[in-house]
Amino acid sequence: MDGAEPSSFADGPYDVRAVVAAMRPEAKDGFLLDEVPWEHFPLGDRVREAVHVLHTGNSPFRNGAGVVGGMCADDMRAAAVLAVPFLIRIAADTRHPYRASALAEVSSPARARYFGVASRDELLLHRANTQYDDLYDDYGVEVTWYPASWSVTAARAAITADTALLQPLLDDPDPEIRIHAAYALATAADPDHTTRAAFRTRHAAEPDPIVRAALILATAEATRSHPHPPTTAWVQDQWEDRTQAPEVRLAAAIGWLCLTDEPAPDDLRATVDHLATDERAHTMEALPWMAFAGGTGETGLRHCVRTMLHPEQPEPGDDPWALLH
Repeated sequence: MDGAEPSSFADGPYDVRAVVAAMRPEAKDGFLLDEVPWEHFPLGDRVREAVHVLHTGNSPFRNGAGVVGGMCADDMRAAAVLAVPFLIRIAADTRHPYRASALAEVSSPARARYFGVASRDELLLHRANTQYDDLYDDYGVEVTWYPASWSVTAARAAITADTALLQPLLDDPDPEIRIHAAYALATAADPDHTTRAAFRTRHAAEPDPIVRAALILATAEATRSHPHPPTTAWVQDQWEDRTQAPEVRLAAAIGWLCLTDEPAPDDLRATVDHLATDERAHTMEALPWMAFAGGTGETGLRHCVRTMLHPEQPEPGDDPWALLH
């Protein structure tokens, strides 16, 4: 943007929100990559090549799906957003060898400041401003000085536009696909609550406890964007239900804490402290929410429990005698 105020580029060819909105369905379905102005965004050519390589079935780890996640980890999302519609179509192709890798990257641009975040206020919160005036109170700018909330907004819009392709993946035979479909759909706009209802429907039929845990976190995340007291009560029921698997109860406890401002009740604290063993913490790293919430020297579950329920405890790296205990 050559030092100009980003607001002056709003709704133009350098506004990734406008570019995503203008993508033709035929271009997305046909992988007409030349119709997308990759060159308008930092490292766009690299992302285009990654999509091409992944689409053609070459290795997803060399210039493939990992490029999108890597750029988001480096706080450069604008070009990565343009890959989202194509990654969704690769994931929806049951014959594609790297569909799981593609799906795992879909929602990376739709989340900002989520690495190591484990607080009640932010773990499941995704602000998506459309006005530049709010940027510095929200996500600020990326390392390239591109407005971060433009990228997040555009990515969520791209996912929302393709919920019809993502929702069937909640029933996929592969549990990894089901988990990452829930993770992606949790960032979609859901004003009519159909996505949240799909999570609940799948949860009722889901045999895998880790996938059920993912569906609860996805339900809670969708409810952060669209508050619904009956759903918050349902999430509470899940952590209180002793017949549920421990992973499900732990996910529900975390989800409920993120949905309310109420002090954590004693029975929730007791439940979490009893169930949150090291073994379960490592098992729950299969959930992207937990995998990305991890802190220095601790799993995502441990980080969430310490931050949400035991803030008086020091971070593992803060204790100089930790290795001697």
